[in-house]
Amino acid sequence: MREVLSISIDKTLKQKVEKAADMLHVSKSELVKKAIEKYIAHEELRELRSILVPLGEKAGYFTDEDIFNDIS
Repeated sequence: MREVLSISIDKTLKQKVEKAADMLHVSKSELVKKAIEKYIAHEELRELRSILVPLGEKAGYFTDEDIFNDIS
């Protein structure tokens, strides 16, 4: 079920959203929704990485090559 979220943005950002939506042939709502989804996914990944990197380093994994060498 869709819900409405009202936000307040400055005029410059609003113009950028309108221009990008026109250029990408999507609605402003769709553009902002996708931007929020990407932002949240990026932050979730960053949080997971901050937890997992120390564990990997503790196990001796410092590069992608370290992992590749163990699994190949």
